[in-house]
Amino acid sequence: MSRMIAEVHDASKSAGAEDDKARATAQAIAEYSRDITELKGSLTLLKWMVGFNLAFTMAVVWKVFT
Repeated sequence: MSRMIAEVHDASKSAGAEDDKARATAQAIAEYSRDITELKGSLTLLKWMVGFNLAFTMAVVWKVFT
């Protein structure tokens, strides 16, 4: 269990949650964090694709009008 997830588990336990519910909460947050990481990777790829498309389009427009 990573440090952040362990802290969530400990905080849930100190708030009075049962051990299985505290563990489920920590796992849900870990999955959410993993989903965010995957989304950031996809967003980076999308930025590169848009940048390449813009550069290519500008090159074509430059070639057509000059």
